[in-house]
Amino acid sequence: MDDARIGRALRALRRRRGLRQSEVAVAAGVSQSTVSDVESGRVARLPMATIRRIFAAVDAGFEGTVLWRGAGLDRLLDARHAALVAASVRRLGGLGWETRVETTYSVFGERGSIDVMGAFVAMRAVLVEEVKSEIASLEETLRKLDEKVRLARERIAEREFGWRPESVGRVLVLPDSTTSRRRVLALDPVLRVAFPDRGSAVRVWLRSPSGDLSGILFQPDIVTGDRSPDRRGVQRVRGRREGDFRP
Repeated sequence: MDDARIGRALRALRRRRGLRQSEVAVAAGVSQSTVSDVESGRVARLPMATIRRIFAAVDAGFEGTVLWRGAGLDRLLDARHAALVAASVRRLGGLGWETRVETTYSVFGERGSIDVMGAFVAMRAVLVEEVKSEIASLEETLRKLDEKVRLARERIAEREFGWRPESVGRVLVLPDSTTSRRRVLALDPVLRVAFPDRGSAVRVWLRSPSGDLSGILFQPDIVTGDRSPDRRGVQRVRGRREGDFRP
């Protein structure tokens, strides 16, 4: 498990239990900044014992990997992504797009899958949507999306729909949340170049696609089944703080 996924796992488990970072920190006997570091994937300099205590505070084990209810963790991490994909498919279907989900490709060593691919037959337009529940590695996201758009134009659209597109749109789909909007704002100097089209411009293009488009679309948040925080076994206790620790 890579450092970024360790951080995503802790954040997902903490939120599922309805805890703040400060509450996890108290239960684990560490500083809030240490919990924040783990959630950001900055774990390389942390002692294993510290990481174990932090995950124990959210009712999980850590032995070089995160252990939580068998395969439940993967379902927890994937649930929001799946819900966003489903919402995108419904949105596009209502606008007259033919859609494909998880379209795989393998072309001369380039491998991957397109989260949502759409075809607007009347306009010979193809859409490539990259769905992210959060932006982790921006560089990797941009690199792979460039690859998917290029291959969709050159090969994949003809394979899936039987014709080569005259227009191609690429859209980064994110949850419509304060966290996502703050992240986009923080990365605006890069994202504005990569995705110059936003909001209404993207929606207009989706209704009548003409020419190429590259934009960001915030998808309204989706309830994924956990309607109330899981607080089973939660005990708020005061523990020793590591005020002298700075990773």
